[in-house]
Amino acid sequence: MQFSSSSKYWDFFALIAGILFTLAFAPFDYAFLAPIALIILFASWRQVTPGRALLRGYLFGLGSFGLGVSWVYISIHDFGRAGVLSSGALTSLFVMFWALFPALAGYISAKIPGNKQLIGMSLIWVSIEYFRGALVLNGFPWLLGAYSQLETPLAGYIPVLGAYGTGFLLALTASLAVLVLQNKQLRLPLSIVIIVVWGTGNLLQAIKWTNAIGDPIRVSLIQGNIGQDQKWRPENRMNTLQLYQKLTEENWDSRVIIWPETSIPAFLSEVEDYFLQPLSRAAQQHKTDLIVSLPVESDSGKEMYNAVMTLGEQSGMYRKIHLLPFGEYLPWQPVSGFVLNALGINLGRFTPGRTDQSLLKAGGYAFSNSICYEDAFGEAAIAGLPEAAFLVNTTNDGWFGDSLEPHQHLQIARMRAIETGRFLLRATNTGVTAVVAPDGKIIKQAPLFTTTVLTENITPMGGITPYARSGDKPVIIVLVLVLIYLVRFHSRSKFAETATMDSF
Repeated sequence: MQFSSSSKYWDFFALIAGILFTLAFAPFDYAFLAPIALIILFASWRQVTPGRALLRGYLFGLGSFGLGVSWVYISIHDFGRAGVLSSGALTSLFVMFWALFPALAGYISAKIPGNKQLIGMSLIWVSIEYFRGALVLNGFPWLLGAYSQLETPLAGYIPVLGAYGTGFLLALTASLAVLVLQNKQLRLPLSIVIIVVWGTGNLLQAIKWTNAIGDPIRVSLIQGNIGQDQKWRPENRMNTLQLYQKLTEENWDSRVIIWPETSIPAFLSEVEDYFLQPLSRAAQQHKTDLIVSLPVESDSGKEMYNAVMTLGEQSGMYRKIHLLPFGEYLPWQPVSGFVLNALGINLGRFTPGRTDQSLLKAGGYAFSNSICYEDAFGEAAIAGLPEAAFLVNTTNDGWFGDSLEPHQHLQIARMRAIETGRFLLRATNTGVTAVVAPDGKIIKQAPLFTTTVLTENITPMGGITPYARSGDKPVIIVLVLVLIYLVRFHSRSKFAETATMDSF
């Protein structure tokens, strides 16, 4: 393999590597392509100027996000009612913005010389993933490397290190592989290190970090399959409510019944008296707990929340905390609001809920709740542990049609089940509704764009995984400290070398 920066073919290879990287994720699921893509990318950053590494990182990002988040166009065009040109322009800007992050990783990596650069690359790669996934614009943790590895031995590290720690081991594998290909003397010991890393992950998969704390619970997840273009029309409201009521009444033998995100296309104040209260009384009579979702206005009418309610023997409400940028709130105001209004795109303006909300209960147990995009954040899922006995995610992926997004989103949600060692109940409007086991395996899954009810027995779980105890921050802090050490060590070595030469 050619590692010299003299060949501009590496620019093209970096772009192709970005596409290959996305093919490692759902629905393609070619997990082996993730390390291969990173090997190509890291090799392209070797012995080049920071500017060239930045370009190649940007091309990688364009390939990866250009394919991986192509569903943004569907959301803007098909459901935001924007024109073809406006939708294409906004989608391109979205892709170009997120491509800046692998570009930044390349630029910083090129600043570290020698073999330390390869170790530094993996540290920088995951640090930038965390910066993108947890901090920028409320976080955009899409296409994190670890999500592609749910079916590989690296999945054994997820309950211990979470998405970012596991992502580091993926990046480390790629960086060591580059060094193996480049340096014959290090080929054997580094190959052994790679084998040990992956072998240990395989052994960790056999460990059960959590345990059953009660008898199985029968649950039903309702997938109403109400098209996004029909859902909020006033003339369709009663048909929608009657559909969910009918499907619920057919499953009163379940202990818990879950409706998807904003399954009730009306504010709480509009349906509470004539619909929700009678439904709650019926649920009590059948000893069933309902988990439903709808928008809620504050008493003043100035604030609007995306909420989940429990009805029946246990009543409560959760207001969504982690809002979707540009979907549920508009960052960069007033510029973003002006641009979108000029394009005729009307998006939601929700208020985030408080961070100290109590856990909801259903089926006799507390559960950790997330609404749609919130399931992309590991630390949000572990906030309710160890009290929560299972996870519930209510989602409306109808905004993205028949695209990559519903499959990618389910893959992300599966990570939360592994990190917490809990069953995950995921009810969606149009798909993909699923029941996920604590090891991330899909027990039962509903087909896309089908009106159906998914019924399964789950076990309430207790105990806590190592990741749930610590979260992401300790892993990130350690990685950043090691990176700082590498940079400072190089600076001191360079200073000492210069001082020695001056003494002569």
